[in-house]
Amino acid sequence: MTDAPSLLQPEELAGATALTTRVLEQLGRLLLGQADLHRMVLAGILSRGHILLEGVPGVGKTALIRGLGRVLSLPFGRIQFTPDLMPGDILGTHILQPTPTGERQMAFQPGPIFTNILLADEINRASPKTQSALLEAMQERSVTLLGQTRPLPEPFFVMATQNPIELEGTYPLPEAQLDRFLFKLRVTAGDVAVLDEIITTRRRGEPPEPTWTMSAQDLARVFAIMDRVYLARAVSRYIARVVAATHAGAAEATDLVGQYVAYGASPRAAIAMAESARASALLAGRPTVGFEDVRRVAPAVLNHRLILNYKARFDGVDAFQVVDDLLGALDEAELDLPADVQVAKESGT
Repeated sequence: MTDAPSLLQPEELAGATALTTRVLEQLGRLLLGQADLHRMVLAGILSRGHILLEGVPGVGKTALIRGLGRVLSLPFGRIQFTPDLMPGDILGTHILQPTPTGERQMAFQPGPIFTNILLADEINRASPKTQSALLEAMQERSVTLLGQTRPLPEPFFVMATQNPIELEGTYPLPEAQLDRFLFKLRVTAGDVAVLDEIITTRRRGEPPEPTWTMSAQDLARVFAIMDRVYLARAVSRYIARVVAATHAGAAEATDLVGQYVAYGASPRAAIAMAESARASALLAGRPTVGFEDVRRVAPAVLNHRLILNYKARFDGVDAFQVVDDLLGALDEAELDLPADVQVAKESGT
């Protein structure tokens, strides 16, 4: 059951929004010309979700994640994924250690996953066996070794990167693991003005240190306030309709879905969309989730969860086009009015 919107007081919302605005300002100083990307990354963090960043080398993926850890004052760990990386290199292992009595016993040596923000750099370079070591951690926020389950620090985020242009020596992430990422975001290169500013203001491209950082208490307060952002029943039903319509044969599936989607999004996508839409509303300073928040986060939530068929690749259609078409076709109010009636309503006649 959702909380009533009146429970979130204006001063509480204003304070939380001010803190998130300062975070975005700091990220804007660290990585130039990526305001929309920063907003989506922060929305993912507020949703307690994992994020997959895709882009060619040198566009600032790693710099963004490092900067985020510094601004949020969260412990940060990095793993460079390679074909020879083993699960124990991520999760940790048991080693024999002497005791004060002279005996030896197995002691657990934690791996780098025991941190708050884990940068999984070039995650698609590791073997499927190593990639799967993250599945339990991403879903359960815990690690099980030798029958003992150990919780990970709270909060815990996996921020992974991958290069879309290299195919040799890479292992595409399986659908089960992709589904555990809240967002898949594309990171693109800056325009001429951004490149000029980088060249003239940053020697060797090194980003500046943040001038402000968020305390752990402030971060916990923002998390608590976001949980109280109100999700109206009409908006939650719209989310459910969007996710259901990604399946070919669904009542509201579009022609593009029917032609190009082999498998649609899972229920986890609906949960991800609802949570990230709450974060989007908070960043905009609104106490309730609107349809525009759903439209803003839907492409990032759905693009890696839709499995397209061979015809989509042949026709040059990607998941973003399918999602855009779907969002344009679904009527938010579920009135299913004729096109001429909708035009008259929009014009106020």
